[in-house]
Amino acid sequence: MCLIAFAWQLSGRPLLLLGNRDEFHARPTRPATFWNEEGHPELLAGKDLEAGGTWLGVTRSGRFAALTNIRSPGARRGPRSRGSLVLDYLTGRSAPEDYLNALVDDLAGYAGFNLLVGNMQQLWYLNSDEARPQALTPGLYGLSNAALNSPWPKLQALRQGLDQHLDSESDSDALLGLLRDSREYPDEQLPDSGVGLEWERRLSATFIRGEDYGTRASSLLAIDADGSITFVERNFGPNGQELGESGWIL
Repeated sequence: MCLIAFAWQLSGRPLLLLGNRDEFHARPTRPATFWNEEGHPELLAGKDLEAGGTWLGVTRSGRFAALTNIRSPGARRGPRSRGSLVLDYLTGRSAPEDYLNALVDDLAGYAGFNLLVGNMQQLWYLNSDEARPQALTPGLYGLSNAALNSPWPKLQALRQGLDQHLDSESDSDALLGLLRDSREYPDEQLPDSGVGLEWERRLSATFIRGEDYGTRASSLLAIDADGSITFVERNFGPNGQELGESGWIL
């Protein structure tokens, strides 16, 4: 994913997460579904059909994980797919803390990433550049292609929007609507992440419309206090064309 805002252990709910996945439209992708054919019928997630991993997923037991790439000048490359980091946690049994601690000595195999792994009781975060897993305390967070809560304009806007919905009975349409903000921000507010000003402008929007590259999926993941899980995904094609919506309550 490229942009996530999430509330952890707030308003009587373990998790409320919103996120957009931005990617080249030519990259083959399977929308979210249960991974029955792969032998993981408990797993609900999209699938990157090029590398085999995923960017966001949840299991029936309440294990969840999400990933964003780190974008920075001189960012390193890695031989292995970062999507496997999400998949390996979701299909394994390691506790969140143990899983991230085991990764710390193997970070050179991956390009830069932010990784969230959790369950009903705990949520852990790892930034591969910092290499220090940390448990997240209850709060409202935002994550894009830098460190946790970096003050990128679109991250701040999405986090503020989510905050305004926490104490209301907002439905999925209202929440997912926060992810459709296509405004671009002034140059002086943009980060320098090594992609050039034209791309910084384009990537500054919460929802990116483009013929070749753009927002491919918008997702909502909610875990309630009783353990029920809601997952909704909207998929998009070139120039923001709506391709459909799927939703599950587990």
